[in-house]
Amino acid sequence: MAVVRMKDIARELGVSVVTVSKALRNHEDISLETRGKVLQLMRDMNYRPNLAARALVTGRSLIVGCVVPGLMHSFFGEIAKGLTNVFRKKGYGLVLATSEEEPELEQQEIEQLLARHVDALIVATTQNDRVSIDRIEEQGVPYVLIDRKVAGVKANFVGVDDETVGHMATEHLIQVGCRRIAYLLANQLSPSQGRLEGYKQTLAKYNLPSCSRVVGDTGDAVVDVAAYATMKELLAQPNRPDGVFAFNDQFAVSAMKAVLDSGLRIPEDVAFVGCGNIQHADFLRVPLTTVDQNSVAIGEMAAKVALGLIDAQEAEEAKNVLLEPRLLVRQSSMRRPV
Repeated sequence: MAVVRMKDIARELGVSVVTVSKALRNHEDISLETRGKVLQLMRDMNYRPNLAARALVTGRSLIVGCVVPGLMHSFFGEIAKGLTNVFRKKGYGLVLATSEEEPELEQQEIEQLLARHVDALIVATTQNDRVSIDRIEEQGVPYVLIDRKVAGVKANFVGVDDETVGHMATEHLIQVGCRRIAYLLANQLSPSQGRLEGYKQTLAKYNLPSCSRVVGDTGDAVVDVAAYATMKELLAQPNRPDGVFAFNDQFAVSAMKAVLDSGLRIPEDVAFVGCGNIQHADFLRVPLTTVDQNSVAIGEMAAKVALGLIDAQEAEEAKNVLLEPRLLVRQSSMRRPV
């Protein structure tokens, strides 16, 4: 069977090759009617674009790479959904890789994506140093950091203001009557440290003591067990917490189980606020109050920033895009009407 080329599609429709090319890329110059005809004929004629040849001609692969810590929990999965929402409309493919919170694996995935000549990279890094960033910059590939910043790196970033997240969660617990509020944090991740700062500042405003405990890296296989054990230790203290702010909903769910297994009540004895608004958070045994980070919107905005970098004729000042978090109040913190 002869290979169907773009010019064959153009000849059948009586249009130019440029028109067919623009229709394939969902270019705004092409009407929906024309694009529909082009795509339908491509399907009918079993046309398959030669991506390698197109990349040689245009200098673009029309592929964007994304490296995230993992997809076991919905936060990064929803970010990926937001990325896809935008890239699909612009004719770009998304190659998604996971680092499992391992710096070496992150670097390996980045190298593989660079070898595929991606047009841009979107990274939620596991590292606090410049190793991965320096490698991307050496290759001259545009990149956007999401969710996690790197100290000393002035890069395009899309996420939320984590100090605001910490303040919002802690303020809510104080307003429902909590006075001994613990914070369950991850290791040196920038979001965890930002939320810790917001937590501490809010407690200081009310002259309340702080009590933070490191659970571990969010990608640890035993993180659920660690959060459970950490909460058990806190409950064994003479002045046990009456409120808990957890770095993410995963930590919160495990800690809540520890409270219930100890014969205590949520929220009457211990109130909880998580972060991330995981799927089914409102269907838990005790529906979880959480801070929603607008994860789909983070993905959509990161994709738009990446496309802008791809199309930019010259270097632009790095953008720092912070989306507004929102508190979703559910039963886990309803100690009294709020």
